[in-house]
Amino acid sequence: MAQQASGRSKSRKAPAGPSPFAVTAAPLPMAKFSDPLLTAKGEERASVALRQLETLWFATGTLCNLACANCYIESSPTNDALVWLTLAEVERFLDEIAGQGVREIGFTGGEPFMNPEIIAMVETALERGHRVLVLTNAMAPMRRHEAALLRLRQAHGDWLTLRVSIDHHTQGAHEAERGANSWAPMLGGLRWLSDNGFSLATAGRHLAGESDGAARTAYAALFAAQQIAIDCADPARLVLFPEMDAAADIAEITTACWDILGKSPDQVMCASSRMVVHRKGEPAARVVACTLLPYDPRFDLGASLAEASREVSLNHPHCARFCVLGGASCSA
Repeated sequence: MAQQASGRSKSRKAPAGPSPFAVTAAPLPMAKFSDPLLTAKGEERASVALRQLETLWFATGTLCNLACANCYIESSPTNDALVWLTLAEVERFLDEIAGQGVREIGFTGGEPFMNPEIIAMVETALERGHRVLVLTNAMAPMRRHEAALLRLRQAHGDWLTLRVSIDHHTQGAHEAERGANSWAPMLGGLRWLSDNGFSLATAGRHLAGESDGAARTAYAALFAAQQIAIDCADPARLVLFPEMDAAADIAEITTACWDILGKSPDQVMCASSRMVVHRKGEPAARVVACTLLPYDPRFDLGASLAEASREVSLNHPHCARFCVLGGASCSA
């Protein structure tokens, strides 16, 4: 077993320059995404009904050991806009979904392993018969929990998956996004997970002009060189996300777009998932439509999952760029 990291994690400074993954587009016109029912052109805006809750996400908090250049949730060592979620709050929502066939519980952040109750929350979800996906940067906060993770691996096997963020297959692009000296610790965490037989996945991004095939080939070469066991041809094991920028122009999604694009509303993330957040200053955790929109009040769906089962209007640039046109999903 690799030596367990000890002591407090060192927060790394934000990258000095712009993100290499920044969206290149004209500014978003103010008229777009302003009406939940109609687009700026007066067309009927698309919406998505909850087909079946398959993945329930828990946002463990926005505090992170990194301050990335283009973090959609603005996580950092100082941002506590989403406060630490507690085990009691997680249990409340797990109670609500008992017997409903929810396949997967996801934990995201911030860096989930900075939450003091993360191991207890993960273990509770596993013991209740759910598959669990934890998103992590695999750095010092995760390494402090090596013994507990090995225990969970022994008890629950591949029902626990850890998905590590590696923004690019090159150190330069990865550290331009995540900060200097973030590459080697991330690879070390990945190797430790791989060496110890964890169900393992990674999440990366496309640089402009980089094809999916070229990126997967390059990631595969990197992982082979590092002796990290990940099947880069499997889109669930190497997830490549499109970039997001709410201030950059993007087409709005109308009801006619489903036929034009050859897509179904059932393919969009909010047809099968919801996320629990606890925003700073609010008395209790609440449910939002999407992992990408924890702050926007238009996507706050209520205090319970029963309230949150209502239809979601695709009234945000992320709905278009990430979900519909990008074809992406945060779920495994």
